Amino acid sequence: MSVSLLMRISLLVASLFAAALPACGQERDPLAPLPEGAASGAAQAAPAVPPTPAGAMSWEAYKRHLAARSLAEGISQRTVDAVIPGLRINQRSIDLDRSQPGGSPGSTRIPPYAPYQRKHVTSDIISRGKAEVRQHWTTLNRIQQQYGVDKDVIVAIYGKETSYGRIMGNFDLFEALGSLAWEGRRRDLFEGEFVAAMKLMDKGYTRRHLTGSYAGAAGKTQFMPTNILKLAKDGDGDGWADIWGSEPDAFASIANYMASKGWERGIDWGIAVNVPRSLDRNAIARKTPPERCPAVFNRHSEWKTMAEWRRLGVTPVTTSFSDGVMLKLFEPDGPGRTAYLLTRNYDLILDYNCSNFYALTIGLVADAIER
Repeated sequence: MSVSLLMRISLLVASLFAAALPACGQERDPLAPLPEGAASGAAQAAPAVPPTPAGAMSWEAYKRHLAARSLAEGISQRTVDAVIPGLRINQRSIDLDRSQPGGSPGSTRIPPYAPYQRKHVTSDIISRGKAEVRQHWTTLNRIQQQYGVDKDVIVAIYGKETSYGRIMGNFDLFEALGSLAWEGRRRDLFEGEFVAAMKLMDKGYTRRHLTGSYAGAAGKTQFMPTNILKLAKDGDGDGWADIWGSEPDAFASIANYMASKGWERGIDWGIAVNVPRSLDRNAIARKTPPERCPAVFNRHSEWKTMAEWRRLGVTPVTTSFSDGVMLKLFEPDGPGRTAYLLTRNYDLILDYNCSNFYALTIGLVADAIER
């Protein structure tokens, strides 16, 4: 099978596990593989974006700049010599980054979650997740105890990010990140990630390890290099955090990521609820603007205790929370359809990928794996 065919297959399958179908122009992961559609329907390729002044620099001049910055940040001359001279522009990374869908200009239409759910919360995804839990039962329980993050959430994130390790991307991180930094639209982000990848190589990761998505997300966890440096953990006890080759290391790293954000031990992400049609949505609407991802968080209500939600007629479908737990209401497909009360742990899943479609899918898959 040709390399180009393998890449096309990889991108197609990756789209099925992409971060989430955008709910609007802002609800998407700018670093994720292309999803299958956008808010306006089919994905529309963005027009070619002229490079910023950073991109106007010649490639050779920019490589010299990358070498100088790398050395200034303490990276060894040996690593600089191994990477920079032969570095090539990866036009595919640039094209994919420019082509990400964002919906029609000015569109506020939010697509329904139900069709997405049918594709991404499937019996195959769930059964494979259950198999992961059975295979790594002892390790996952140890990691859950250590970090406080539910093992089924860890496995659901692993499945969503890389189809349980099947699809990790085969782009050379240095070429992808260097090309996107040179192109210039988000130079600070990608140049910083390039330097972080250089630091990883200095630490002993090889060029074979340092591959990933077109925008630099890598390994079974799909961490960017800065997060690999900060958060990758050794989960199998061999003294090496290998998020490319070791599932226990990937599990520990995902758990460490969530714990670092403040995951609350012993609290589920949310529950399905019935909402009376008489509920006054305006009265429970969020009162303060969110600090991030407004298109995502503005779809959630204000916080109330479980007892307060019950008094408003919002009742759990099956399981419930104790009366004092703080929750917010989310109706992904509007009134009259399945709704959810969400905890702060749901918001932490959004830290991994700020999309309601993503976080809700993680929660539902995790619940199904646990059953």
